[in-house]
Amino acid sequence: MYPFIHIGPITLGTYGLLVASGLLCAFFVLRADLYRRGIDADAESIIGITGLSGLAGARLYHLLESPADFFADPWRLLFSTMGFAWFGAVIGGFVALVMLARRYRMKILLMLDVASPAAAVGYGVGRIGCLISGDGDYGIPTSLPWGMSFPNGLVPTTQRVHPTPIYEFLAALVIAYFLWRVGQRAVGGTRPAGEVFGWYLIATGVARFLVEFIRINPRSFFGLSNAQAASGVSVIAGALLLVLLTRRAPAARQPAARNSTAGSGAAQNRPARKRAHQPAR
Repeated sequence: MYPFIHIGPITLGTYGLLVASGLLCAFFVLRADLYRRGIDADAESIIGITGLSGLAGARLYHLLESPADFFADPWRLLFSTMGFAWFGAVIGGFVALVMLARRYRMKILLMLDVASPAAAVGYGVGRIGCLISGDGDYGIPTSLPWGMSFPNGLVPTTQRVHPTPIYEFLAALVIAYFLWRVGQRAVGGTRPAGEVFGWYLIATGVARFLVEFIRINPRSFFGLSNAQAASGVSVIAGALLLVLLTRRAPAARQPAARNSTAGSGAAQNRPARKRAHQPAR
């Protein structure tokens, strides 16, 4: 493992480099999604502001998971480069996207839809940073042939453990592809805004909930880790959003259907009236 890269007097953290790479990959996905939807918005600003807000949220959420340790030495922990929480990144990014939606005069759900595939890709690439740096995000010991040890990691271990960052990277790519295909159906305006975001909450929540069973995080809520509890909230929120969108869709289509029927009936009656006034032959 390579937690740091030394270039002369310069020392670069591999985790930070991969997080930056994740943001770059997310930028290209976001820009492509904006283009296919015909939305005129600045992808660079969206990624930059959302990325920074997500990192800040991830850091604060991680610190507040152990408030006693944080308040014992707040300044050192606040500016440490270790310790980020996925659900905090979701909260921080969500707040930023809501503000950006107002700036660009977009529907909030549409902005969240556009950002969802990009967020999945960025998260997956960032997880490779956890793998390379060996920051302790690995799993429990395993005898499987792809088990890995991290003797030189930031949180070293000589045991062969589950490389959970790889699992999460692969899951993130699958989720991003799925969300992109769901978004394709919305490009023509046939699907409601918010559907992609709803599936994002469900898919990422399920993936994180499952991987936590082989992670080394401490348990708190009913034998679950904090990340699993947050993942459960994410899945429920996503499911409720999709149900709400499903119930609203028929109501939105019904008036248009009635108007179409009325117009069709009027069109059918007009030729009949015209024929009635024609002279008999």
